[in-house]
Amino acid sequence: MLNGYKTPAHLFFLLIFEQNLYKANLIKNSMADKQEELLVPLENYLKAGIHIGTKFRTKYMKQFIYKVRPDGLSVLNVQKINERLDIASKFLAQFEPKDILVVCRRENGWKAVKLFSKLTGIRTYAGRYPPGILTNSNLSKFTEAKVLLATDPWPDKNAVVDAGRIGIPVIALCDTNNESNNIDLVVPCNNKGKKSLGLVFWILTKEYLKNRKLIKSEKDIKITDEDFMEE
Repeated sequence: MLNGYKTPAHLFFLLIFEQNLYKANLIKNSMADKQEELLVPLENYLKAGIHIGTKFRTKYMKQFIYKVRPDGLSVLNVQKINERLDIASKFLAQFEPKDILVVCRRENGWKAVKLFSKLTGIRTYAGRYPPGILTNSNLSKFTEAKVLLATDPWPDKNAVVDAGRIGIPVIALCDTNNESNNIDLVVPCNNKGKKSLGLVFWILTKEYLKNRKLIKSEKDIKITDEDFMEE
């Protein structure tokens, strides 16, 4: 879900987005044939429950839903999750750590977000986002950023609104019940579970570091995906 592009960063974002969608549309094989293209093995995605949505579905998230289970829970399309994580990580890698801000009001994501910050140097707020820190230069905690990553645009809505006011791109992890107002890139996923959020931030960590040429592979990171996901 893409909205208005207000800065050169937004235009670059659109370019990366379109390039990746074009690449994705060239691939028409089954999920089994796509295993080698996934950022992590399919089994890891399924084990973490990254694809398990809610019983609530918004029109904004309809395009990412694969099916609805008999119990009413929505199931997200794993390939689309993978594609959007790839786009998000490549876009974030265009920025220095100091220019990125990650917000996570949801407690289940705090450990993963803190590990992400420790390994990448990217600034994070795990907990309550201090209102106005992106917009009010008179505040002692005033922060400048060029891109915002929200773990869930509903509890993190104050940060999303502030980002919109200053015209920086917003990436958001969105479940089936989320709306995508003021979001530049939706990354569909289960944004409520510890394991799901842990896997998301593990992927973003390793891909950010690889895309910035700071590591050659995830084997260069001493912390594993299990460290991000453990209860």
